[in-house]
Amino acid sequence: MSEMNEMNEIIDELITVRDWLRWTVSRFNASELFFCHGTYNAWDEAVWMLLSALELPRDRLEPLLDARVLTSERRRLFELVERRVEQRVPMAYLLHEAWLGPLQFYVDNRTIVPRSYFIELLEDSFSPWVEDADAVGSALDMCTGSGCLAILLAQVFPQAQIDAIDLSAAALEVAQRNVADYGLEDRVSLLQSDLFAAVPDKRYDVIICNPPYVTTQAMAELPEEYRHEPALALAAGDDGLDLVRRILRAAHRHLNPGGVIAVEVGHNRALVEEAFPHLPAIWLDSGRSADKVFLLRDGDLPC
Repeated sequence: MSEMNEMNEIIDELITVRDWLRWTVSRFNASELFFCHGTYNAWDEAVWMLLSALELPRDRLEPLLDARVLTSERRRLFELVERRVEQRVPMAYLLHEAWLGPLQFYVDNRTIVPRSYFIELLEDSFSPWVEDADAVGSALDMCTGSGCLAILLAQVFPQAQIDAIDLSAAALEVAQRNVADYGLEDRVSLLQSDLFAAVPDKRYDVIICNPPYVTTQAMAELPEEYRHEPALALAAGDDGLDLVRRILRAAHRHLNPGGVIAVEVGHNRALVEEAFPHLPAIWLDSGRSADKVFLLRDGDLPC
């Protein structure tokens, strides 16, 4: 009963968007949440929550700060804040909404919250590694998860047919929804597969992969927010390279002449170089991040 009374008191006192923003930021800061699923601080996460939950334009907070919030909306906001604080559920799951750059995607706990350095690298159509975006006829997104990078590939390479592969059938259900939301069913094919198993003879002009790459030690030390994500999409053995090894062993059979493969490994560059000392990897720099993604041309792959 006391919890109900507390909720009602808060709901009665917080009237405007400004009130809810101030209280939410204070609540998030006091709770020492971990931010890395679309935001990096309490203010940005509170703004995101309010704009999404109240179905307001994402770029128009200031003119709406003194707007009154309906009682039913206040209850919804209170529940969101409490679940974020008490259960440490990532806000993207609570809102069923995630963003990569300007692109919005549906997400739930069947897949990890979309986040990738590829969003920056593909802004210029992967130049200079891909000379002509219109000449790319086929591309593969390995470990597609929510399908966000496959959708991005379809936008960057407008003439390409895209395959999107994932081992998880549940993740592909989320990807199917996102592909449909962008009207790309005729260009993006979703395949449940253990890496290249479903495409044994197929070759591509471009392959990108954001595989699981969290080391065993890092898995044990992850903040609680990450525990809500499927471990299958995170854990990758002692050095975080279990899937990378398998991908590199097979990739030479799946690139067209002149094709490229790029693999995201987060902060694991040193581990990659230790495991593959003779690999002529090109470490990419987007201007905002460096050494998180390496690229190989078709002739540089081990046979």
